[in-house]
Amino acid sequence: MANYDIIGNIAIVKFNRSVKSADKKKFAAGLLSRHKNVRTVLEKTRKFSGRLRIQKTKYIAGEKNKEALHKEGGCVFRLNVEKCYFSPRLSNERIEIANLVGKDESVLVLFGGVAPFAVLIAKIAKPKRVVSVELGKECNKYAVDNVKRNKTNVSVIQGDVRRVLPKMKEKFDRIVMARPNLKDSFLDVAFPRIKKSGVIHYYGFYEQEKLAQLSELLEKEAKKARKKIKILGIKKAGDIGVRKFRYRADLRVLN
Repeated sequence: MANYDIIGNIAIVKFNRSVKSADKKKFAAGLLSRHKNVRTVLEKTRKFSGRLRIQKTKYIAGEKNKEALHKEGGCVFRLNVEKCYFSPRLSNERIEIANLVGKDESVLVLFGGVAPFAVLIAKIAKPKRVVSVELGKECNKYAVDNVKRNKTNVSVIQGDVRRVLPKMKEKFDRIVMARPNLKDSFLDVAFPRIKKSGVIHYYGFYEQEKLAQLSELLEKEAKKARKKIKILGIKKAGDIGVRKFRYRADLRVLN
């Protein structure tokens, strides 16, 4: 009948096309009853799209509100669920990455959104420097708020990574590329910003039978950038559609 995500106080439901309005309201009432933290139920009417990864929703039940307050990994994140991309399904990914970061590292998070990766890294690992770059102005405002809210030391930069990174002189020990599902890999602007022996966490979207294309892409982009890489591993990081998955490739840049 439906599947849903809960982002703090808001449940976002994707119904099958055949579900009638009365059944949607009944389902929403059930969610409000079962999940005491949920105060608003919205229907997802359009999937995430565009470089800003925004979605459309419609109010079904509870409070008329589209601003969520979401708790994760000991941190709290505020965001507008329509204007800012946020996936609670990446919770384990974010915490896993944070636990890989060393205290002496400098970390760059690209496509940072409302700063969940950056804030959790800063909170859990306490590295010497964390920088988050996000294109969307609205998301950037929430990112700044979330950095302050969680009392973390994160530098937030609003802008297109294609314009921001070439202007940077700083290099980083680790780069997190939680990129949107676009054709552009953005690796050509990321490679110059990684230190020798640094690690890039790259997210790509593939059907399982076409996963070999991810390794081929990484090798091809590294060759163009005159970088030698070692792929440390590739793991499934969630599904995004029928037979299509988000994968995370961890690669060490050797030169």
